[in-house]
Amino acid sequence: MLIDLIAGARPNFMKIAPITHAIQKVQDAQMEDPVGQKPMRFRLIHTGQHYDKNMSDSFFDQLNIPRPDVNLGAGGGSQAEQTAAIMTGYEKLLTEQEKPDLTIVVGDVTSTMACSITAKKLGVHVAHVEGGIRSRDWTMPEEINRVTTDSISDYFFTTSEIANNNLRSEGVEDERIFFVGNTMIDTLYAQLDRLRKPAIWDDLEVGQESKAIDDPAKHTDDQGKDNGDPVKHTSVKAEDTGGLTEGRYFVMTLHRPANVDEEQKLGELLRNIAEGAGGEPIIFPTHPRTRNILNRLGLTWPNLHYVDPLGYLEFIYLVKRARAVITDSGGITEETTVLGVPCLTLRDNTERPETITQGTNELIGTDPAAIRPALERLMSGTWKSGSIPEKWDGKTAERIVEVILQLEASGGLEPHRPFRDEQLLLTQ
Repeated sequence: MLIDLIAGARPNFMKIAPITHAIQKVQDAQMEDPVGQKPMRFRLIHTGQHYDKNMSDSFFDQLNIPRPDVNLGAGGGSQAEQTAAIMTGYEKLLTEQEKPDLTIVVGDVTSTMACSITAKKLGVHVAHVEGGIRSRDWTMPEEINRVTTDSISDYFFTTSEIANNNLRSEGVEDERIFFVGNTMIDTLYAQLDRLRKPAIWDDLEVGQESKAIDDPAKHTDDQGKDNGDPVKHTSVKAEDTGGLTEGRYFVMTLHRPANVDEEQKLGELLRNIAEGAGGEPIIFPTHPRTRNILNRLGLTWPNLHYVDPLGYLEFIYLVKRARAVITDSGGITEETTVLGVPCLTLRDNTERPETITQGTNELIGTDPAAIRPALERLMSGTWKSGSIPEKWDGKTAERIVEVILQLEASGGLEPHRPFRDEQLLLTQ
């Protein structure tokens, strides 16, 4: 049995990695006892949707992630151009090389949607890891990708009972829904003993006025092109203190258009965060979308530090030891929930409500005025305690592969049927 594993960006590889490891365990077992078994194989496919200069050989080595077997080279461009390039590339692979028995897509990027459509049109069954996640926000491209993918997928590997209910409400039968947990958390648990202290931990200077300095390194823009622009960092000169102290700094990530596209609003967000943090350092790895705006703003505070993007092992090292995380990302809220770190999400909605109902996350919204009261609660020690959602235990990928083996042994399920309103059909 051949399984295609689709990844379009760095987070996809981190969600796919545990699945590859679980398949490799099955392969080892099948080699020891090959009688009566159809070998399980996988083909790791990088669509090339996001170019990331940090995805060097060291990225795969550090996280024990296999290198892609195929790179479709979709590259940059608009969302429509990327979708077309990914679909064309994957279609060529499926028609000119071996067609898989199953295509597994993860998350909600353009590659997820594009490859699921392509596979389905060519008669390949599709499984969606993180199926059923919903924000109900149609301004988010990710929501369109999720709903489109789920509308044609055959099997759904879900992270929560909330996701299960979302799928049921859309007409998906229970026998196609498999509540397995969260593969990103598999990767988190697997790497906790291997976290790396970043240089900024010891080298950051804190305590005096800051100034913006240019890093001569060039970076890629949101479409993967070299924009040639330097990144501005906050450099703070200090006479007698330096480095970070566990539990006495913040980590921040911002990249969504609602927060970073309007310069005045971004400036107000940064001011309220910097002034509400009680003077504690705020480490802000800057996303490519945010860099040009930060350069133009030229706003600095003594405790706000813009830094280059960090590797996963270094970033989680900081998150694990932070007082709190301020973010507009969905994935980080899952990691802070498992690590027990308070999280302030600067969004008006979330596709991961379990991080709020069970975890350490709270939705603060996108109004800059809402940040101060939330930070006051945090600094006063009255932030809520959280718990880890069910099956977020590091064994999700094993459950996924076990389900696939069971489906294969039983001959598989019927292809997914579109939702039908039986009562409506009776009246026609």
